[in-house]
Amino acid sequence: MADAAIDTVTSVPVVVVGAGPAGLMLAHLLGRAGVETIAIDTRTRHEIETTQRAGILEADAARDLIETGVSDRILRDGYEHEGVELRFGGRPHRINFKELVGESVWLYPQTDVFIDLADARDRDGGTVHFGIKDTEVLDIATDSPRVRCTATDGMRHEIRARYVVGADGSRSMCRDLVPEDRRVRYAKEYPFAWFGIMTEAPMSAPELVYAHSEHGFALVSQRTETVQRMYFQCDPDESVDTWTDDRIWETLQARVAGEDGFRLKEGPIFEKTVLRFRSFVQEPMRRGSMALAGDAAHTVPPTGARGLNLALHDVKVLAGVLLRALGSEGEAALDDYQPRALQRVWRAQNFSYWMTQLLHTAPGSTPFDLRRQLGELDNVVGTRAGRTYLAEQYTGWPTSTLG
Repeated sequence: MADAAIDTVTSVPVVVVGAGPAGLMLAHLLGRAGVETIAIDTRTRHEIETTQRAGILEADAARDLIETGVSDRILRDGYEHEGVELRFGGRPHRINFKELVGESVWLYPQTDVFIDLADARDRDGGTVHFGIKDTEVLDIATDSPRVRCTATDGMRHEIRARYVVGADGSRSMCRDLVPEDRRVRYAKEYPFAWFGIMTEAPMSAPELVYAHSEHGFALVSQRTETVQRMYFQCDPDESVDTWTDDRIWETLQARVAGEDGFRLKEGPIFEKTVLRFRSFVQEPMRRGSMALAGDAAHTVPPTGARGLNLALHDVKVLAGVLLRALGSEGEAALDDYQPRALQRVWRAQNFSYWMTQLLHTAPGSTPFDLRRQLGELDNVVGTRAGRTYLAEQYTGWPTSTLG
């Protein structure tokens, strides 16, 4: 599209490529400080807000939504969880976050976080273009980067900015703009996936339940009083078409069964997906006048519920750095972004990997492997140090003490 005629030219301090939760939160934080942004996304708003994603927010992330004026809807529609349950050996073991570290997490789906942020941008007069195509990000090695895109009405726009932020998700085109000889990509593919369902049923438990059994892993999550989200470990190449509702419920019930008689509350299943596991980090998270944030720079397995929280932390750090860069410090201020963000990213990668290997059965596991795994689980729930480690990692690290 380089030769296509440009219909409009606009200048703003920051343009954000990607208008999911990370991109919109960045635009919101900058907007509160008086910095104009334009955010763009290839997806329509409807597409984003109807795609089911993660549902656990750290306490800091939840507070930020409220205290920065996005919305307090989380207090009305969200659920505060003061712990999680690990089930293994047919028995439940609750990890009490409040007792151990004085924190909690919030069950609040990513779709609701997005809706709150999109509504806040509308309310505050922010500019967001959904459903655009033919995006080009140009001149990031200079101090005059540009973004070109085609709007839904066919108009071709050029946005000139001082800084560009690539928050365009796990299939990011922005991260590819860092030359191959200037970047390092760390990645790990896992030999299993999650088979996820959405079901119309009452809650089976008040908090998340992570279950390890001889039959395999399962996760019992919630969405609302009448809609629940659940997962079980499966092969990455599993086809949802081969799974009937009866087979799914039989599998899930077997994986959570125990001597306490716990059973899931069943209902009609209206969504089935297979979620592959992958760990990924690209370094550097910045090239010239462009910075990467969220899934564009890193992804984690969903086991530890870190993905959305990491993205929101990225943009919290980046907003402060950009304000300094747009002020008296200039571009040198951006040098602070990567080390602050990456410290938390690699901690989260470690925790997500640890939780994944703790609870899942790898292909080819021997009886020794399974018994050792039970020993590790017993160490986690049976010692205060083990419980505290899980609680600290799961509830996140306060921004004041990390990044």
